[in-house]
Amino acid sequence: MTKWEARNHKKWVKLDYASNIFLAAMTHRDTKVFRLSAEVTEVVDPELLQAALEKVYDQYRLYHSVLRRGFFWYYLEEGDLRPQVMTDTNSSCRPIYHFDRKELLFRVLYLNKRISLEVFHVLSDGTGAMWFFQDLMREYLLLKYPETQRDKRESSTYIHETSSEDSFARHFRRSEQLSFSNAAQSALRGFGEVGTRVKSVLFPIAKRGKEKIYRYKGTYTPDNRPRVVELEMPVKAIINQAKQLNVSVTVYLTALFIKSLRESVTDFEGDERIAVSVPINLRQFFPSTSARNFFSVTNVGYTYKKDRENSLQEICEELKAEIDPQLEKEHLEGWLKQLVYFEYMPISRIVLRPIKDLGLKVINYFSNRKITIAISNLGRVSFSQQIDQLVKEVFFHTIAVRPQFCTISHNDVMTITFTSPFIETDIFQIFARHLTNLEIPVITTVNKVTDAELEVVSNA
Repeated sequence: MTKWEARNHKKWVKLDYASNIFLAAMTHRDTKVFRLSAEVTEVVDPELLQAALEKVYDQYRLYHSVLRRGFFWYYLEEGDLRPQVMTDTNSSCRPIYHFDRKELLFRVLYLNKRISLEVFHVLSDGTGAMWFFQDLMREYLLLKYPETQRDKRESSTYIHETSSEDSFARHFRRSEQLSFSNAAQSALRGFGEVGTRVKSVLFPIAKRGKEKIYRYKGTYTPDNRPRVVELEMPVKAIINQAKQLNVSVTVYLTALFIKSLRESVTDFEGDERIAVSVPINLRQFFPSTSARNFFSVTNVGYTYKKDRENSLQEICEELKAEIDPQLEKEHLEGWLKQLVYFEYMPISRIVLRPIKDLGLKVINYFSNRKITIAISNLGRVSFSQQIDQLVKEVFFHTIAVRPQFCTISHNDVMTITFTSPFIETDIFQIFARHLTNLEIPVITTVNKVTDAELEVVSNA
């Protein structure tokens, strides 16, 4: 359990490694907000949803946090604000954090039969937020349907026992980095090694040589709202396709995304690499009950060559060969110890926060230039047996600075939600067509982003 320190009689905790990067990289277009949603069988009752939120909110101390800025770092401070459910009438993943306001770092929304949770990524990752969302859905549906009997034995299973620890520090911080006084004394001694080590650790993709990374170009939406395309399909059909190619569902869907992008563009010059950013849930490898961020990101991809077929199977094989070694625990541990080292190294700890932000912005800029698309797979989600049949589909998506998809499955349905800062939908249409050509039924929903599309909605 992370120690919440007293600061002017208020409790606070320093941000984890990943959260600092999100803050530095945040822009008006890239809000670092993601959304979890669930469709239920009847129109949402806002009063009952508010009652459910009040109860679950009291169980999650982390979600009481507001974000504050210090001289050397950002920190989360436990506040006394209370959340209020809101009607979901605006575009998704709008900014949550504003440096000049004191506000909670999440919001709960509803519209018709859908309940949504939006979270600022500094507060939590997808897995941690899903725990909150599962408990929220459970409490709401038990209030909505009081005839559903509570099973006390089962109840304790679905009220998540979470902590607010910094799991990065717990698993990857070196013991010699614990003393701030030692850090100050050795700061200048460590300055000389920063440049070369930062470059080698934060830009691993450069080890592939001078391959040209393809960068997708499109027309930005007028008001920075993301283009959102939701696909619903039978999860077993996707699993079967992945098994036929002897790869995981994540690799299969990523390969299909790469193939769809290549078929949708006309400015591909030949031997170019489509690079993919893939998050890794570290809880699979290192024990953690923390609802805070605890994930890593790896970059994989496929290099198109004029002298080969570039089939879906070839793409799958190359992706699998790249990602498998990076999912070994020993590799992750060594990699993350180096990354966390930079946060706690002497020179980093005495540099003022604005300077750190500037450095991380530069790193993020060059890192983004080496990525074409992004994906995220939260896997299968379930709810308690009492309410599982009352939840239909579950959706997951995040704000995007490039075309990307997020996928999640519940019961027999997999949903894939594409998001993009561009109005074009060619990639997503081709992706869906590949699935329907395999006789996989796909239900598609597309939001409105252009002035013409929004005008049609307002006149309807």
